[in-house]
Amino acid sequence: MSSTHYIKVSAVDRAVNNAIGWLARRGVSFLGTAELSVRGRKSGEWRRLPVNPLPYEGGPYLVSARGHSEWVRNMRAAGGGRLQVGRRVQEFTAVELPDEEKPVVLRTYLKKWGWEVGRFFGEVNADSTDEELLAAAPKHPVFRITIKK
Repeated sequence: MSSTHYIKVSAVDRAVNNAIGWLARRGVSFLGTAELSVRGRKSGEWRRLPVNPLPYEGGPYLVSARGHSEWVRNMRAAGGGRLQVGRRVQEFTAVELPDEEKPVVLRTYLKKWGWEVGRFFGEVNADSTDEELLAAAPKHPVFRITIKK
């Protein structure tokens, strides 16, 4: 978890993210996208961005394809947040996975979302070996989330 790996958001990606987040707030989800809200660790204000929650055993999971981003740092401090699609808002708690538990989740995430986020994983993809995925794990934080009832 000590990695500082982060791939900055381009202007095009920011515009696409804003559009996808806007749609999610209005109830339109593309293949399961949702808008994540997490409190800023310094400001305490809600920060929003679209995410691809991964349903998987023991999950769902949130994976940071870009690396150790602001939302990741905020999630570590806040310990949870909200997912929203339309009027449905789900509050959750989050626990970050240790690197050795990430390969199976990263593989599953790349199988589902690789077409969208694969460029952030370099040479690693859903067909990579467990060893390759483990080597990439420190660059990609993963959180297991538990939806509050």
